Amino acid sequence: MSNTQSDTINTKPLKSKVIGIPEYNTRIKLQNELHASPYELLSAPILVSQLALLSNISNAQKELNLLTQLCHHYSVALPAIDTRYFSANFGSFRLRWERHNEFCSYTFFVSSSSETPFSENAIQHVSKEWLESLPGEIISATHVVVEKRDKPKYTMNELSALFASNNIIGAKVAADRAIVWTDNKIHNDGFCRILINVTDLSRHQTGRLVKRLIDIETYRMLAMLPVPLARKYIPELARLDERLAELTTNNTDLETLEDEQRLLNKLTRLAAEIESISALTNQRFSATSAYYNIVKLRITELREQRIQGLQMFHEFMEQRLTSAMDTCASVHDNLETLSTRVAGASDLLRTRVGITMEGQTRDLLQSMDKRAQMQLRLQETVEGLSIVVLSYYFIGIVSYGLKAVKSAGFDINIEIATGLSIPVVFGLVFFGIYHLRKTLNNVTTP
Repeated sequence: MSNTQSDTINTKPLKSKVIGIPEYNTRIKLQNELHASPYELLSAPILVSQLALLSNISNAQKELNLLTQLCHHYSVALPAIDTRYFSANFGSFRLRWERHNEFCSYTFFVSSSSETPFSENAIQHVSKEWLESLPGEIISATHVVVEKRDKPKYTMNELSALFASNNIIGAKVAADRAIVWTDNKIHNDGFCRILINVTDLSRHQTGRLVKRLIDIETYRMLAMLPVPLARKYIPELARLDERLAELTTNNTDLETLEDEQRLLNKLTRLAAEIESISALTNQRFSATSAYYNIVKLRITELREQRIQGLQMFHEFMEQRLTSAMDTCASVHDNLETLSTRVAGASDLLRTRVGITMEGQTRDLLQSMDKRAQMQLRLQETVEGLSIVVLSYYFIGIVSYGLKAVKSAGFDINIEIATGLSIPVVFGLVFFGIYHLRKTLNNVTTP
């Protein structure tokens, strides 16, 4: 193992300018992301124990505080305040801590060997009280034993005894320079077991191999997290699908606007149920897809070769993990399909409601137009009567005026003069009202 006491990422820029050109403010941090999760340099024989804990990002500070306490106890350099990765040698063991978005991992290394693999493990060298204070819940726990090839070859009976199982998975890896065995089961101590027998692997290659195998175990468990949730929602999605089919069928039996609005309300409530399930599961399913891709990548990197009579890692994952991932993908796809279908049915019904309302609006406008025409005719009738009435009153006034003139001594035939004034008065009243109406129309018209 590396003897360096503390390995942290340097996020402080070395220079603010390069050959006089301003440097992007996060350039160094982005560059360091490429080296954010390196492997340890390991030499066989070595014992490795890893814990992966589901722990919210809010626990990061508590985890750093516990690491700081451990460093104080062993007089080791403290981790950086905002670091997400920390590695240090504590004498009897080496610890590597990694903080991820929804989990953190603690990996312990001890340079040791024993006659019987797994009779001793690395985590035994760590304070039990300190381990019990770690925040989070264990999602993965793995013991790894790395041995040199000078060990005698294990028989199937010996492997079955080591793993307490007859379902051994194994393969030659790293271009036939190592052999790996496991059973992918949790044993009585709560840990899974991986046994590695190496020949001429370098420290770099051994470190990479151990990290890949631990990653497979950790991300396999993380990928499995939504499987119970997916199985829970399978019957629920079937029920929602039946409701959607029933509502879509009823779409052809609607007669009134009230029926259409009632059906639209039901579709809206159905869409809300589907979106609620989607909101609860979408992030989990997306994370599962990412974790599953990591598992497949790590298995590919092993470069497996068959050991006669044993199932290889990729075969086991294809048979067991792939079916679970297909279940999650199926539920996710069904949710998206249901959401699209409900949206389509709702849009179709809204279009129908809109057309119905437009028809009602057209009928209302036509009714209003008929009323306006009737009012116009009534107004014209009233205007005709007004002309007659006003003409009658004006002629009466003219008659009174003629009588006054005759009384003043002028010889006038009042009846003839009154009769002659009728068309004149009528014409004046008619043109006066016509001019007034025209003026009012000009004022009211924009």
